[in-house]
Amino acid sequence: MPIIRYAVALLMVLALGLPSAALKAEDWVAQAQEHTIELKDFAFDTGETLPAITMHALTLGEPRRNAKGEIENAVMLLHGTGGNATSLLQPHLGDAMFGPGQPLDISRVYVISPSNLGHGKSSKPSDGLRAAFPRYDYDDMVRAQYRMLTEGFGVTGLDLIIGTSMGCMHSFVWGPMYPGFVEKYVPLACNAVEIAGRNRIMRQMVIDGFRNDPAYDGGNYVDPADLKVGQAIASNVLLLAGSNPYRMDAEYPTRAAAEQFFAERSRLAAGRAVDPNDTIYQFDSSRHYNPAARLHEITAPVLWINSADDFINPPGLGNPAALASTMPRARFVLIPPSAQTYGHGTHSRPALWMDELLRFLEEPR
Repeated sequence: MPIIRYAVALLMVLALGLPSAALKAEDWVAQAQEHTIELKDFAFDTGETLPAITMHALTLGEPRRNAKGEIENAVMLLHGTGGNATSLLQPHLGDAMFGPGQPLDISRVYVISPSNLGHGKSSKPSDGLRAAFPRYDYDDMVRAQYRMLTEGFGVTGLDLIIGTSMGCMHSFVWGPMYPGFVEKYVPLACNAVEIAGRNRIMRQMVIDGFRNDPAYDGGNYVDPADLKVGQAIASNVLLLAGSNPYRMDAEYPTRAAAEQFFAERSRLAAGRAVDPNDTIYQFDSSRHYNPAARLHEITAPVLWINSADDFINPPGLGNPAALASTMPRARFVLIPPSAQTYGHGTHSRPALWMDELLRFLEEPR
């Protein structure tokens, strides 16, 4: 597949810090085409099977085919835990990525953004099976992505996977599971070791917060909003896990300002209940993740970027720089903390890592 090329003008814009016309807010979701793909006889690692699952995806751009009829310009975006197909099409990422001359210019690139198994409009517990839905893991999720691409879109290879958070971790599952399928990987904001310690405890807080809520009823609750204890625990845990202490200190520099922010956020969160079963499955799906021993099998180029203010993946934990060195063609970048970074959410703010991305994508294969 041809390497993705990028406009020199964009490099100059970034270097000079000048505004680009393409940086105006765009509704990329509205521009996307929607797809629902049925995958028959889906087998899970637990040994369970379903007669079919569905995978939902949004696409931007059009597929370009080579002389053999193969799609040669496909790129896949992989969202984080609790996200969906729209997550990486939001303006704060899309406006820097999809426009003319930008890295994933949709006049040249076919962008595929799925809702992963258990998320969004793809098959998930809340569709009807509730807590009887097969207990999927990351291997199942990657297998569903592969079948979606090959059976649903006819894609036999990807130019690139960009994955954030959970999608970052999926990149390290993809490499050994489907060698040669992906030309390059850009994993953003994750680690490549077992989910243990504080990371697993954080996830267990969310899981237990729902399961121990009096209204959970073994997963047979009527209204997700009835689980007020579980919803509050999940919301508060994710606030801490996803925030940047430097930015929050700058934005809420007094006790009164911080308390006012939290009170308002809590009020808004109360009106945005997530489905407890879906959320439990999403946070538990990482339980078997531990790709470190197989990283050496990933021979494709890898640009792995973390941020130093990431609560979930703090610097030094798991030693990602050392893990990156086990992959033949990988480079690890750690973004220093500042009031301009977004903690774990730095993964979807391209201005903070665009220079690294452009350099990586211009490197010969």
